[in-house]
Amino acid sequence: MDPIEAAKDLFFIERGFLSGNHFAYRADAPVLIDTAYASELGKTKASLERLGIDWGRTRLIVNTHCHCDHVGANRVIQEASGCEVALHPAGRGYVEKADRLATWWDYYDQEAEFFDCARSLADGEILAVGPHELEVLHSPGHSADGIVLYHRREKALFSSDTLLEAGSTVATLRLEGQDSVSAWLASLERIEALDVRVAFPGHGRPFSSIREAVARTKRRLEGYLTRPESVGDDLLKRILVYTLLMRPRVGAAALFDRLMGTRWFPDTIDTYFEGEYRRKYDEVLRGLLERSIVRAEAGTLVATVKP
Repeated sequence: MDPIEAAKDLFFIERGFLSGNHFAYRADAPVLIDTAYASELGKTKASLERLGIDWGRTRLIVNTHCHCDHVGANRVIQEASGCEVALHPAGRGYVEKADRLATWWDYYDQEAEFFDCARSLADGEILAVGPHELEVLHSPGHSADGIVLYHRREKALFSSDTLLEAGSTVATLRLEGQDSVSAWLASLERIEALDVRVAFPGHGRPFSSIREAVARTKRRLEGYLTRPESVGDDLLKRILVYTLLMRPRVGAAALFDRLMGTRWFPDTIDTYFEGEYRRKYDEVLRGLLERSIVRAEAGTLVATVKP
């Protein structure tokens, strides 16, 4: 999808499922909002250069949270430009403490490097990006350090992973806590009260059906409260696919052992499915193959969604 000019010189760049979407403000001293996954750095640079943005002169990176698909290019861009990075205070704390668990990087066996963060973004703060005023709204749930950005004049919401058009991103209660689902529901209530014409999510296309998206996300989260095992099912499906995107063409015979060597997979099975590692693996993989989300090719497994 071609970049969308959400407001003057402020571009929304949609990416595939491996990288989070991001924004770029075109100016002599550019501002970036999220920087996508580390291994896709070349694509990130190319997308900025096509817009006439000199990423090596970046003045500021704003991150909506610390997950690897949103901060992946931070370090390289910061080293090239000397830019500041701004995060919610919780995320800044993760960075300053080099906490690879709170960021999810070690838990999900993800690729990311730390960077310097010298600026905190408080809830309710107005962030100036050129002539644009973006209101910072803390939106915990998916991640404790999550924020969304609201452009009141344009009635545009940069909703990151707090609100997608369909469904929701994963809930990692083992790291975020059991009350993170309730916090997420409260964040959605806050979004619902805004006057939003269009939402630009962290994954997927922009959308205008805000109330419908909020209602769908609420239903999924409420299901987590009534059926805790559904949290585990969602994690297994989504992170297995994400693993295949991170490490393309994993040998089919080796994938189970690779997953057992991570922290997240045994932990999820122990928490929700009484240690039935192989049974749940076979069940989830079979379902993904039947739905053609994963394809078997010459002894390897390939995720069919676009990275």
